Amino acid sequence: MRPSGQASATSVPIGSDADLAWARQQVRQCAAALGFGLVQQTKLVTAASELARNTLVHGGGGHAEITPLDDGRARGLRMRFVDSGPGIHDLELAMTDGYTSGGGLGLGLSGARRLVQEFSVDTEPGRGTTVTAVAWVSQVPSSRSGLG
Repeated sequence: MRPSGQASATSVPIGSDADLAWARQQVRQCAAALGFGLVQQTKLVTAASELARNTLVHGGGGHAEITPLDDGRARGLRMRFVDSGPGIHDLELAMTDGYTSGGGLGLGLSGARRLVQEFSVDTEPGRGTTVTAVAWVSQVPSSRSGLG
């Protein structure tokens, strides 16, 4: 997987609620330009919203990197959310549906993971967290001849 030669990564600072809206808008615009369908765009924006909010609330702010991808066969989008906060002390627990450290529904990380094809978390207590989520444009199924 390599970044597309057509566009480079967009970096979005995450330090306020207004930045969360800006990050969502940038993800939607990039996803639409890459050819993601409306449902896929909505999933990506939802994942970005959850991950950006975690970056702000739990990581104390940071930034998002939104990168168009092209592996020669497919186009995709990589979203990376980086903070220098306290890190995640128990990643396995944090990835469990229903677990919350902030009074929410507990579907942030686990929910975002289900909305993309590739998902990774690099974290260490006291060092911060980087969450990377990648989605690929789904191919439209070809019509089957002979069905009428």
